[in-house]
Amino acid sequence: MPEPLGSLDKLIAIYRAAVAAVAPGPVLIRALQHESDEFSRNPVWVIALGKAAHPMAKAAVQMLSSRGKAPAGGLIVAAAAGPAPHPSLTVVGGDHPEPGAGSLAAADALDRLVKTIPPGDTAWVLLSGGTTSLIAAPQPGIAAHELKALYGQLLRSGLDIKEMNRVRKRFTRWGSGRLARSLAHARVHCYIVSDVIGDDLAAIGSGPCAPDPSTARDVRNALVRAGLWDGLGPSLRQHLDDVDRGRIPETPKSGDPVFARVESTLIATNRLALEAAGRRARELGFIPEIVDTPLAGEAAIAGERIARTLLAGSREDQLSRCVILGGETTVTIGDQDEGLGGRSQELALAAARVLRGMPAVALLAAGTDGRDGPTDAAGAIVDGTTWEAVAAAGRDPESDLRHHDSYAALASADALIKTGPTGTNVMDVVIAVRWRL
Repeated sequence: MPEPLGSLDKLIAIYRAAVAAVAPGPVLIRALQHESDEFSRNPVWVIALGKAAHPMAKAAVQMLSSRGKAPAGGLIVAAAAGPAPHPSLTVVGGDHPEPGAGSLAAADALDRLVKTIPPGDTAWVLLSGGTTSLIAAPQPGIAAHELKALYGQLLRSGLDIKEMNRVRKRFTRWGSGRLARSLAHARVHCYIVSDVIGDDLAAIGSGPCAPDPSTARDVRNALVRAGLWDGLGPSLRQHLDDVDRGRIPETPKSGDPVFARVESTLIATNRLALEAAGRRARELGFIPEIVDTPLAGEAAIAGERIARTLLAGSREDQLSRCVILGGETTVTIGDQDEGLGGRSQELALAAARVLRGMPAVALLAAGTDGRDGPTDAAGAIVDGTTWEAVAAAGRDPESDLRHHDSYAALASADALIKTGPTGTNVMDVVIAVRWRL
């Protein structure tokens, strides 16, 4: 028996509620409304970095204007250039998920800006996911092409974003607290949209204004464990060796004076999105269950596990059930794998295999940023008919799943969700439902 009419639309509505709750403009305005000192002191400079840079910068300008002020200057670095909300702000488009010429230009623009901020002025650092790549420029002595290659290796490694950023920030100009060091003459307040599990300030955007808890030796050991050390570029290896031997200073650590005038405020998290999803699910007649354990691990394994959990238990236990999860899975890609997809799409396709033939069940998996992997889809929505629909379209869903070609498989079943960029990023959400028939 098919699901009730409009039920899949309800999953989309729940997802949209989750994304709306972490819209960076409104959450930043709410945070700034409680920061009266931010407006009564010295001139304010706006530094907006990441996927949410545009709406955050616009909100900052709006709040300053409401208090009769304007930004003294600033910079917006996002995945795409666009109009500046104030003539004093410069906009630069970086590259994501791997750095390129735009990222180098953005890093240079940031360098020029911090040198113009007078001592004692205030800098608002508006930070969101994607910053690690968007402003990625190598440390002195590191080859830019080797840094870019490292980013690609890490994206295929299956490591989670926290582990990836622990490595990436070691080699970049602005990661690991180095922006705070360059702004030590100013008063810095960071407003942060978290895209990492646990909301670790040192990992979000590679922690440009946060102490780095890892040493060069820690990073080397992490690369060895991940099987990436042998393929590491020689300039990257040399850099780690120079830091470990004291020839190059370590990254700023907790207690370093460069952080004396840095304040950080988390304004949007994955949990905030999940709670909004739960409220919307209840409004739509579901019994919501928010899973406290963060979504992590291999995407395909997670998708199968969630689908089996949804199917477990008696019918009476599952009436109108809505299971809501959040976090970020990973996909480990082999050297011979050339498929196209993203972690949410792979999770959904794996779930579809478990759910095939089952009535009144569905699962939505999508990134809150509207872009899942290197694709134009936010994720996918699957039900008991999806797996067979892929096969009916002439594809082999088993092969597609095995070779990480989830985009083509799900597209053939018209199961992709395409929202376009949402302007925010608090990792992924999964919404799994089972209806009463």
